[in-house]
Amino acid sequence: MMRFASLLAALGEIRDPRRPQGRRYTLAHLLLFSILAVLAGATSYQSIITFMTVHRVRLNTIFGARFRRAPAVNTLRNLFLALDPADLEAVFRRHARHLDTRTGQGIWRTVALDGKTLRGSFDHLHDQTAAHVLSAFATDAALILAHHEVPAAPDEVPAVPVIIEELGLTGVLFTADALHCQKGGSCERLQPATPCWSASSATSPRSIMRWPPFVTSNGESPRRPTPTLVRHQGYVKR
Repeated sequence: MMRFASLLAALGEIRDPRRPQGRRYTLAHLLLFSILAVLAGATSYQSIITFMTVHRVRLNTIFGARFRRAPAVNTLRNLFLALDPADLEAVFRRHARHLDTRTGQGIWRTVALDGKTLRGSFDHLHDQTAAHVLSAFATDAALILAHHEVPAAPDEVPAVPVIIEELGLTGVLFTADALHCQKGGSCERLQPATPCWSASSATSPRSIMRWPPFVTSNGESPRRPTPTLVRHQGYVKR
């Protein structure tokens, strides 16, 4: 089986935002070659194009592409700007779930939740701060299962139960850092029926919290019940 075949197939599920008349390069191959370029150390559009130019013949042979030459920088940039981030994330989560199923059964699974600011993602021209992303990392599989962009580090707190619910995993130990053991967590965005945090300080030996049933604006309960979380020295277990 061709290496990266499953990733190439997953990238083929992404909706192509370009007009049919302007599709000289297949979307799945463009995205895959860009990913390989970044893994090889590319940090700009130009360095991605350089990677495609140098390795074009080999990439065409291995992955069945028909690139006569590498695309222009503006072609690649305009494509990336037109892609739907939610569509990309959904595809990568499905691909990660597919890879995650290869992990052996009968072992104690751990998923680490942590947020990082992406270096070089700020935009001074448009007065945009650097992007901050909360990630779910399966430590046993060495695999990122999901990303969730938040405005800043304090916003990781309300985002954690959201990403846990979206993953839908059971029998998994979720870990988080001391940021999530503060007494006064943010409840504004989640709008629970009662205060959503009952955790003690990060230095206490143990703290337990239960997420209450969330309510909608009309007072009705959601379709799916919210998970019950147990916290022990920074560890969150479902």
